[in-house]
Amino acid sequence: MALIIEGGLNLPLPKMVPIRQKFSQTEIKDIPGEIMKLFQRDAKMKRIKKGSRVAVTAGSRGIHAIDKTILAVTRELKNLGTEPFIVPAMGSHGGATADGQRKVLAGYGITEETMGVPVRSSMEVEEIGKLENGVPVYLDKEALHSDGIVIVNRVKPHTAFKAENESGLIKMLAIGLGKHKGATAFHSCGIDMFGELLPQLGKVVLAKAPILFGLAIIENAYDHPCRFEIVWGEDLIDREKALLAEAKSLMPKIIPDHLDLLIVDEIGKEISGSGMDPNITGRSSSPFFKKPDALKVQRIVVLNLTAATKGNACGIGMADITTKKVVDATDTDYTYINAITSGVLASARIPINMPTDYEAIQLALKTCARVDHPKSRIVWIKNTLSLEKIFVSDTLLPEIQKNPQLEILGEAKPMAFDEKGNFLLP
Repeated sequence: MALIIEGGLNLPLPKMVPIRQKFSQTEIKDIPGEIMKLFQRDAKMKRIKKGSRVAVTAGSRGIHAIDKTILAVTRELKNLGTEPFIVPAMGSHGGATADGQRKVLAGYGITEETMGVPVRSSMEVEEIGKLENGVPVYLDKEALHSDGIVIVNRVKPHTAFKAENESGLIKMLAIGLGKHKGATAFHSCGIDMFGELLPQLGKVVLAKAPILFGLAIIENAYDHPCRFEIVWGEDLIDREKALLAEAKSLMPKIIPDHLDLLIVDEIGKEISGSGMDPNITGRSSSPFFKKPDALKVQRIVVLNLTAATKGNACGIGMADITTKKVVDATDTDYTYINAITSGVLASARIPINMPTDYEAIQLALKTCARVDHPKSRIVWIKNTLSLEKIFVSDTLLPEIQKNPQLEILGEAKPMAFDEKGNFLLP
């Protein structure tokens, strides 16, 4: 490759410095205890009849301690005298198969053995109504024929569009419980219409399905739960708007800005629905993602896929350059099904891929404009969920030293690579 690139790939590289980004650390330490308090204090729990069969949703996102959260919810439902069971609510994820979705949950520690309740995984759905534009609304058959549905999900900004309702309880109703068929139907409307159609779809589901309440999870900047809130069905659509605003205010970010290169060590579906969160990187595969204060960066390099993503490389299309090991680890079936269902095909595009980390980083820097090497502005992150400890090039040190939200953790050291060209952290 070096032979066909004028000048080769041998730019002088800056030294890298470990730093800590400081965000609010408010966190719920006792998840079962907090959920027990919410149930005990909520007078509306009396609505739930003893002996009723209650479906509890579990999604495919990498929510911290989601197994503990689901377990606590099912325990409290048992204490109310109900018979809870778990249904996967993840649209087309898990390869759009019942067994695949069961395996996704098992990867998060959610099984019949660990939860003590049945896990009923099926791709069967029933049509329960239509949107105003005629698009059918589908719902998981197991959940629909239960006596009540409890939605458990994180409320957070979406990675492909901006609206009053984005990722959260309503979206889990629309896409998660709609399974592959429902997710495909809803996505056919176009992501640019999601903001308008999510509340509309929510109203259809709330009118036709036995929705009890949602347990909204609000996370701190370290992606740990800092607050839970029970939202009853009649309040879901309006209350979620305020919860989204709260979630946005707590989101972390990459504080150093105007970068030449962002090195993302790994991407995966358990990190973000988009592999790497556009709210962090400033890049989205969707043209309907608008974030005025987004990170400004010339080049993004992705070095690896996570093991937990099982080859689903959705989001790799947001990178400018990647590595051969990412391409080799990609399961095109999983990746394409996800991209096709979402309608955001660009997320599955494979960028220029280089044999090694070294060559990928060198090529990215070589194609940056207006850079006096080695004075390039570089940030390395493990992934878009791990933003407390990052590495920055020593060029950024004067700015780091002036910012009270940033703490220098060590000395500047040269960028190092092993004999196979893999990037080694200092």
